[in-house]
Amino acid sequence: MKFKVANPVILASASPRRKEILSLLGFPFTVVPSNVSEELELENNDYQGYARKLAARKTQAVANDELDSIVIGADTIVVHKGKLYSKPESKEQAKSFLRELSGETHTVITGVGVFKDGMLSTFAAETKVTFRELDSTLINAYVESGDPMDKAGGYGIQTAGALLVEKIDGDYYNVMGLPIAKLTEHMRMLSFIGLKDGVSFIDY
Repeated sequence: MKFKVANPVILASASPRRKEILSLLGFPFTVVPSNVSEELELENNDYQGYARKLAARKTQAVANDELDSIVIGADTIVVHKGKLYSKPESKEQAKSFLRELSGETHTVITGVGVFKDGMLSTFAAETKVTFRELDSTLINAYVESGDPMDKAGGYGIQTAGALLVEKIDGDYYNVMGLPIAKLTEHMRMLSFIGLKDGVSFIDY
């Protein structure tokens, strides 16, 4: 199953994981990282709103120079007990993150922005992730591998971070950084993409 697009598609992210996921849809796209600040004030504990605003900022930054394209941007955050876990700034912070998440269930939220023809729309997806009880030896070894350092919450479920996870409730790809099923549905409903064969767009 492959999809078609009428406009050039740009992924406003340097993430190799998001690039891999978007490739599942089968249409060509280019990567143009947004390189905007990820500093944003959290308002009223609205974590979905926070992720959507960051995604919108990233998407719009690229769309400003690509007005004839479909631009997709995303931002992923980890939330647990009212605390926001971003990308760790040091190995010690990564270890601290993993100790706090050990044996607990946290929430992964990805905000997504989609731009076309002057219109920017956003949505967010949530997945619950439960960690195993992690001992210090495993945490230290994982952090020393370098894998946690560019990932929200200090782990990647698609790499060795999978060894930390007991179960997930929700979209696996959302934890990777791009909820591809929800993105596909969203873009089909907006008639931004269609199937190469058969019915072009979603029909409700």
